[in-house]
Amino acid sequence: MSQQVGQVDTLFLHEAGDDFLVEVRRDGKRVFHAVLELKETSAGPRPAKFRVKRGSSEEPRDPGQFVELARRAARIRISQQTSKRARTKLKEMLDGYQLEGLTVRTCRYCASDGRYSPITDDTAIKADRDYICPDCARRELQRELSYSGSITGAAKERLEELLLETGDLDKVTNLLQGGLNPDLTKFDEVSATVDDVDPVPTSSLDLHPTLQSRVEDRFDTLLPVQSLSVENGLFEPRDQLVVSATATGKTLVGELAGIDRVLKGNGKLLFLVPLVALANQKHEDFEERYGDVVDVTIRVGASRISDSNASFDPSADVVVGTYEGIDHALRTGKDLGDIGTVVIDEVHTLKEQERGHRLDGMISRLKYYCERRQRATEGYDGAQWIYLSATVGNPEWLGRELGATLIEFEERPVPIERHVTFADSQEKERIVDKLVRREFDSKSSKGYRGQTIVFTNSRRRCHELARKIGYDAAPYHAGLDYGRRKRVERMFGNQDLAAVVTTAALAAGVDFPASQVLFDSLAMGIEWLSVQEFEQMLGRAGRPDYHDRGRVYLLVEPDGVYHGSMEMTEDEVAFKLLKGEMEDVTTRYDEAAAAEETLANVIVAGKHAKRLNDRMLGEIDTTRSVGRLLEWEFIDGFAATPLGKAVCRHFLAPEDAFFLLDCIRNGLDPFDTVAEMELRDEY
Repeated sequence: MSQQVGQVDTLFLHEAGDDFLVEVRRDGKRVFHAVLELKETSAGPRPAKFRVKRGSSEEPRDPGQFVELARRAARIRISQQTSKRARTKLKEMLDGYQLEGLTVRTCRYCASDGRYSPITDDTAIKADRDYICPDCARRELQRELSYSGSITGAAKERLEELLLETGDLDKVTNLLQGGLNPDLTKFDEVSATVDDVDPVPTSSLDLHPTLQSRVEDRFDTLLPVQSLSVENGLFEPRDQLVVSATATGKTLVGELAGIDRVLKGNGKLLFLVPLVALANQKHEDFEERYGDVVDVTIRVGASRISDSNASFDPSADVVVGTYEGIDHALRTGKDLGDIGTVVIDEVHTLKEQERGHRLDGMISRLKYYCERRQRATEGYDGAQWIYLSATVGNPEWLGRELGATLIEFEERPVPIERHVTFADSQEKERIVDKLVRREFDSKSSKGYRGQTIVFTNSRRRCHELARKIGYDAAPYHAGLDYGRRKRVERMFGNQDLAAVVTTAALAAGVDFPASQVLFDSLAMGIEWLSVQEFEQMLGRAGRPDYHDRGRVYLLVEPDGVYHGSMEMTEDEVAFKLLKGEMEDVTTRYDEAAAAEETLANVIVAGKHAKRLNDRMLGEIDTTRSVGRLLEWEFIDGFAATPLGKAVCRHFLAPEDAFFLLDCIRNGLDPFDTVAEMELRDEY
């Protein structure tokens, strides 16, 4: 054996019942391991039996070979987990050969397997009442993860980071059962930042007298982003792209410019948003604030099949609408009158796969409408365009492409802690209740109780969660009537509610002074949140006049999805959102999208359709698209066919149009046709 083994780096001994496990190491690797049995002699403890382990079997060796190995060892180590009695016995045996063994702190799991794995205060991981090495702790964590479902790489990576940071396996695995230790759940902290901007006094504004008095009654000075906008030509008027975080006051920029031009007789205001729920809310806000001095109407595309907007008044001073609602008016030749101001809220929608190209096309068509009307109408000087967004990855490029002055203001008045914990759907309800209670039971240095916005992905879930919260809480979504929503807003403002539970779809319009935001779901309907949407929603946590900090919790279901079409799981999405870079806002066209927008441009502009195509953000091969439209018989020359008009009016993608035509030609009942389309979309 001595010839085979040669010099030994380490001889490691660990108590195993009445015997001792022995590991022989050289060059940092195990050479072999064995079992040593001692006997009592007149000279003290001595090796009685020495058996080398080979897989599941043991080979007896001369006990003297153990002594020879011990003499060749550069160091002899005894595990700290070996009992005091057994350590004494080993040291007496080694003393008999004038050898010395040092007791060291080792990983119990490794030692029990006969492996030498020393640990220190810096590397030891607490596991129950033992301390183990990082490798064993990772293996134990992986075992726990396997019980909890298929946790993906991003979540596993974060849990392993926490394991090394905390040195406590039990605390980390507790997160898998919805543990809420804030020291463990905390992912990071987004620092407070405040840009130094000289505020513009409202008394210095040259607004229409009616608007001027109302603004001065509401504010002494403008907020920083509003001040920057005014200083950079808002009332000259210049087109502007205003990029600023949620709740920093950018909506008032469009409101001031638009209402001022309305009252001065310079054309109506179009305030456009991506969602019907937001349009309803903005319509209510404008009615409440200015309904006594201007006519306010709403134009939404609630259905692609029905055009039943009976309340729409195209002659109104203020038109609040969805992108689709206004685009439908353009596609069907409605007269929108003189447009003085166009506000595009949530302009980062341009990057979205389905809605992006439609917004891009609508902007081009609406600009064409305004330009054509300006040429034909004496005294009308065209429209001012104001684009608003909380989050844009490429604001300089987008501003240039839109021909707008960039007004960018980065401010986070209070720091925001971001936390992650893992839980299934039912466990989330318990966690939401606990977090809401914990927050409401605390007070800021300014004397305000902590209040919570809970974001979830359906109206039904809003009501479920609100009922499960022990303190006063209320659902809040677009399905509630105006009076009930206003009552919830008032109660929250008076601190009579600990929480509101709202849909992610209403995130852009929710304006509650909350200190905490909880994500019960990271989806909006059946689509995962984008980084832009996520940043906008978490930005609701913490107000400088109320709170010392904001707190955000992501309640993540390992391996969770909300629809079979979702490619990622909730734990993957969570860390993508937390670590994600802000996405660039641009619009990309496939053949179907290019054809759809070209068809709409042909209907609106005829032979000038190429000019509309060329100034859109996304690139369109007009020649190819026109060729496809001719092939499909959607157009005849530069005029739409009846089929093309129907396809355009109902915002149908070409494949949807062909599917419907097949159903009609086959005599399928309309209800069956709708069912077939739903099934096709499902699978």
